[in-house]
Amino acid sequence: MNLTPVERERITDSLLKIQSARATLENVDDSKYPNAEEIESCLESADQQLKIALGYAPAETEVNPVSDFEDSDK
Repeated sequence: MNLTPVERERITDSLLKIQSARATLENVDDSKYPNAEEIESCLESADQQLKIALGYAPAETEVNPVSDFEDSDK
């Protein structure tokens, strides 16, 4: 996929924000906020998907965010 420079900048900005959120949550006790594992998994998946979009990670390492959460409702 060919991204325009503006699209690449926007995705990179979003990636950095997600990485910042992940780093912040590493310093917070999981028991202090609800659904900690799901939130951390979602952020990890978003991080990976944006890296793939930017060409920083190979697509075969793709994570399926839907399957990560299918069992959480049961």
